[in-house]
Amino acid sequence: MDPLLLVYSLSFCLLWPVKSDVLIQGPQNSQPVNDIEIYSIDISSLVTSRFAHNVITSKAVNHANVSKEAIFDVDLPKTAFITNFTMTIDGESYPGVIKEKEVARKQYETAVSRGQSAGIVRASSGRKTEKFTVSVNVAAKSIVTFELVYEELLKRQLGKYEMFLKVQPKTLVKHFQIEVDIYEPQGISFLDAQAPFITNDLLPTMKKTFSGKKGNVSFKPLLDQQRSCSNCDTTVLDGDFTVTYDINRETPGNIQIVNGYFVHFFAPKLDFVPKNVIYVIDRSSSMSGQKMEQTRQALLKILDDTAEHDYFNFILFDTRIEVWRNQLVKATPENLSAARRYVSGIQEQGATNINDPLLKAVELLNKAHNLKEVPERSVSLIILLTDGQANTGESNPSRIQENAKLAIQGKYTLYSLGFGYGVDYAFLEKLALENSGIARRIYEDSDAVLQLQGFYNEIANPTLVDIEMKYLENATSNVTQNNFKQYFDGSEIVVAGQITDNNLNYFTADVKAEGADKSLNYSENVQLQKEDSVSREQAYIFGDFIERLWAYLTIQQLLEKRVYAGPQEKENLKAQALELSLKFKFVTPLTSMVVTKPEEEEKEQTIVADKFVDGQSTDFAIPVPVRSYAAAPVIPAQHISSFVPRNWVDSDPHFVISVPRKNDALCFNIQEQPGVILNLIEDQELGIAVNGELIGDKTTENNLISLKTYFGRLGVVNKAMNLEIEVTTETITILKGNNRTTFSWSDKASINSDGLNLEIDEDKQLKFSFGEGATFVIILHKVWKGHSVRRDFLGFYTLDDDKFSKGVHGLLGQFFHGIDYEIYNIHATSDPNKPDATMKVKDKLITVTRGTQRDYMNGSTDDNKVPCWFVHFNGEGLIDGSHTDYIVEDIFKIA
Repeated sequence: MDPLLLVYSLSFCLLWPVKSDVLIQGPQNSQPVNDIEIYSIDISSLVTSRFAHNVITSKAVNHANVSKEAIFDVDLPKTAFITNFTMTIDGESYPGVIKEKEVARKQYETAVSRGQSAGIVRASSGRKTEKFTVSVNVAAKSIVTFELVYEELLKRQLGKYEMFLKVQPKTLVKHFQIEVDIYEPQGISFLDAQAPFITNDLLPTMKKTFSGKKGNVSFKPLLDQQRSCSNCDTTVLDGDFTVTYDINRETPGNIQIVNGYFVHFFAPKLDFVPKNVIYVIDRSSSMSGQKMEQTRQALLKILDDTAEHDYFNFILFDTRIEVWRNQLVKATPENLSAARRYVSGIQEQGATNINDPLLKAVELLNKAHNLKEVPERSVSLIILLTDGQANTGESNPSRIQENAKLAIQGKYTLYSLGFGYGVDYAFLEKLALENSGIARRIYEDSDAVLQLQGFYNEIANPTLVDIEMKYLENATSNVTQNNFKQYFDGSEIVVAGQITDNNLNYFTADVKAEGADKSLNYSENVQLQKEDSVSREQAYIFGDFIERLWAYLTIQQLLEKRVYAGPQEKENLKAQALELSLKFKFVTPLTSMVVTKPEEEEKEQTIVADKFVDGQSTDFAIPVPVRSYAAAPVIPAQHISSFVPRNWVDSDPHFVISVPRKNDALCFNIQEQPGVILNLIEDQELGIAVNGELIGDKTTENNLISLKTYFGRLGVVNKAMNLEIEVTTETITILKGNNRTTFSWSDKASINSDGLNLEIDEDKQLKFSFGEGATFVIILHKVWKGHSVRRDFLGFYTLDDDKFSKGVHGLLGQFFHGIDYEIYNIHATSDPNKPDATMKVKDKLITVTRGTQRDYMNGSTDDNKVPCWFVHFNGEGLIDGSHTDYIVEDIFKIA
């Protein structure tokens, strides 16, 4: 049987509507399609209080006398978490198991190493969806059933909840049905369902009913009703099946409690609060053509929709910045007309300076509030639109983020709009999230104007600011985010948590916020019962929905916080999100689903389903050999064979990250002042850390600027062994408790005692390990004494990186358990041996350059140069956070 291929890749984005599609098709370029008959497709969606539980079931039979391929192909919403996938072949079920991503990766690699069939394929993503695809051979006359389950919390936007089910069966199906059941305790105010393929003949097959708290939509076309014409064998079913609904809003909030968990929905109907908006618009050369024309059109439409009580201004930026007015102006007809003339005349030019216009926007808002040029009760927003990366002025993304955060100081909200795929989306996302906003990708398409206008509509009408939601302090725990900068009309605030006091009779929630005219206070009091009518009514869907809703919301928020957290906090957030993902069986960016199926000849198939965030590749990417790069140097075959999984830092200092699965490497430099100590490895679980102190060329002693720094001192600490090792260019000192031993580099020594294995050889190499742990190698680079510039320095190499814990970090340590990326758009530069390319890594797009770095462990000749993709700006975009996050105050520093 051919390998079974399974894909699951979803991205986080703030476009929440549900969208899924089912596509089951027969083999291509082989036997007739009707050998594989898809005789049943059943899509069942059960929505309880906005939380959707979706099950897609498809059944196929192979009528042929030989095995044939059946494909299960589904488009899922990026915000959804898969919870289960099961294949049933001839009555035998093969369920998926949710595991930590690293565990799944090792299982996959073990299967490959044993010669077992294993498969991973990444499918392309759309704006709101990512694909899930399974391909399996079905034996002659056999039946296969696919069942996929996924869940998500529907988000209210512009006054409604939406579900999109993309219907595309590609063939006539004997039994096809969509069934959507909705239960909303507040009552349903309207319910609708539409699809572009619903003709007059199909209209009777779609039912829409709602009454009180329950609603239902069903679509069950018969086989003949699916035909595109009376005598056709092709289907008319092709397009989005859309369900929209909203609920009654008699009270601003609603609290629901089931099985010790609560969820609080809050969506008051109030007067609009005036808003002060500064539009920071990129007009650099990269915005030329259609993008700039669409931006102008969108801004003109936004001006048409601007309320007269609002205030606004424009800042255009390229190499320099241009402010339309020296202060925010009220949206009077005269000012709006002037603004339209200004927007119509925007012309693109120059490079991209993001830092200065952001700081100017903050300066204008500060001035407006200090001089009371804007209403005291108002919402202040900065909307940044760019299509590229900062390449003039302050171009370091981390410094731009730091400057913006320091200037805004939590007073204003920053929204980042990234136009197209040339932007550093991770930078924009962190920039927004650190300042109470969100990032949104604007896709380069004919409807870009509508995308921009749609985003504005979401934030057009604020009604509350500084919302604080309080619950019983001693009776609740693990409450999700409960403080919000502002609330916009047509949306909804959702807070969930756990009730820890089993003896409560009443549950109380207090909401404080600032409205358009005054401070507002809301209080809600809910009586707790052992099993009330609400619980019984909801049980017909799934009784633990509030607990799962809480887990879903908590995981999403933890993953969001990781975007802008420091290294240590990032690890803590990851651990929390991972624990919940495993407990509730969610496929998240931290987990994978593994399906194991027995094969012929007592073998097994191992398949992995994975998920990634916007623009981020998964660790399970199919390797792309370097030799396939059109303009890139090829790694010599003899070097590939010896390319072991290890990372090192040597020379300037150049950090080299080997990626054996791609037969490739990544590299970057760190430019800092002599005397700075950098953390290379920190494994808190093992109690091991390695730090390095920088030295400069001899020119620094004469107060001249040196562009080169090296490691002149390394400190290694093992807390469990009460051991410190200090390595300089002159000595090697081992401090264990009160015992100190010092060697010179001219010594030839060997130690094998109390878990320390250490050896100094005649080649100026120090090799040591702790017990069965990883091995470190330190190389002394000597220069002749009379050298006018250079001085001795150290190189640091690691072996057996997989022996560190999963939480290992540091400039080198964070890569010990793998890094994945994609390279594309390779193009020539002025140096034919150093092409540039675009790298998609984590959730970022960055520019990289092909180059080489010398591997001194294998000698210092040109034959031992390792080709690598060089990441500029101190590894920005590749390393977590900024390189300054890794500066420590002591050579033996460990948390």
